[in-house]
Amino acid sequence: MKKSIFLYIFIFISVSLNSQVINIKEKERNEGIQQNATYNLEEIKVRWKKAALENCPGVPCIVVPPPPSFTCGTSTISDIDGNSYNTVSIGTQCWTKENLKVTKYNDGTAIPNSATGGSVGTSRTWQDLTTGAYTIYANESSSDANATNYGFLYNWYAAVGIVTNLGSPTKNICPIGWRVPTDGEWTSLIQFIVPSETLGTSPGIQSTTAGTLMKKNDALWTFNTGNNTSGFSALPGGYRNFDGSFFNGRYVAFFWSATDVGGNFAWYRYLYDVDFTVLRKSDYDKSVGASVRCLRD
Repeated sequence: MKKSIFLYIFIFISVSLNSQVINIKEKERNEGIQQNATYNLEEIKVRWKKAALENCPGVPCIVVPPPPSFTCGTSTISDIDGNSYNTVSIGTQCWTKENLKVTKYNDGTAIPNSATGGSVGTSRTWQDLTTGAYTIYANESSSDANATNYGFLYNWYAAVGIVTNLGSPTKNICPIGWRVPTDGEWTSLIQFIVPSETLGTSPGIQSTTAGTLMKKNDALWTFNTGNNTSGFSALPGGYRNFDGSFFNGRYVAFFWSATDVGGNFAWYRYLYDVDFTVLRKSDYDKSVGASVRCLRD
């Protein structure tokens, strides 16, 4: 009987002591976590202050706010010259809503202005270029109506960023975070606009109806057949031919793609004022001056 009592007392004391040990260890562990969390928070504060001082040594230090959020369709973007462009969301893509009118690539490199040959004359200089250049329809100034309404005209070399004779593209004409769309991205745009239409795959008419939906309903077109339900807002900038002469202002919207087809040719899109189509072709020389739209990366 006495042995049983002593055994019971021994077990009780052992359990109690073990429970106290466990509680003490748990308390120590929790305190350690709390101390560690406090240390991490303080360490973060120290590192933050150090980084702020290293990056802003002046007194008082000016804190630069984060850039505003971008919402396609309501936000605008600016090029390196400070020109502002509205944007439009079409399908999964975000496009500029107006044609480019920038004089520099987005790293500050100048794009030469080949305003030679008079308002309708030819220019051998323009024809022989294999590097980027821009012009304004009829060689007007950047403050005149053609530039204001339709933007500038760029040869294909400028559209893809070629600055050395027959060199590879190294520049970007669009604002940072944007690019000149490829042939495939133009096709995706057209398909977003007319999802029920089977698009043409050969050079020629790509869509029989999308042109109407892409053209801005505006008297700047000689014949106004657009309804602009897509929001793309195409206007007729015309083009500068390979020989330097200007054609089809107020009749045609001509847009470069970034896709080369070899030799002197590249893919482009073409909208007429009088019909409903979008043409996908590659029969114009890369030295032709055409409008440029930008697509968000």
